[in-house]
Amino acid sequence: MDLDKIQRLLEIVADSGMAEVKVEEGDFKLTVRSTPKVEASSGPMMMAPPPSAAPAAAPAAPAPAAAPASAPALEKAEPGSGDNESLVLAPIVGTFYSAPSPDADAFVSVGDRVEVGQTLCIIEAMKLMNEIQAEEAGTVKQVLVQNAEPVEYDQPLFVIEK
Repeated sequence: MDLDKIQRLLEIVADSGMAEVKVEEGDFKLTVRSTPKVEASSGPMMMAPPPSAAPAAAPAAPAPAAAPASAPALEKAEPGSGDNESLVLAPIVGTFYSAPSPDADAFVSVGDRVEVGQTLCIIEAMKLMNEIQAEEAGTVKQVLVQNAEPVEYDQPLFVIEK
């Protein structure tokens, strides 16, 4: 079985959500298993004590002053949520590499201008090095993954400002 067939099989398994696929072609046997994504929890849930647990003789604390209605809300925006921003997502599961070799410079850094087809990083999957290329021209606003970090399918890798 050639590498193109294996790559296509990996894509089909990732897109379909199948848990396991076995392929036999002559004396060649391949088993592909997909692990379910684990959603991160927001941490342990803290519960307030019941009202009866509060001391009865405690003086009431003054209520904090309400913020003026015109005060802007300070919410952290999700990466790539701006109108002129786009996310580069991992097309496969593997290990993210920011450079072609450990002693080489990164393909791109924050602030770099990228063009369509320019290599942004490499994702290693099953000992195959897959170059991830820019699909849009723009400026690298954020790199969301550290070098040699494992990545999941559809995980955001870069924020590109158009």
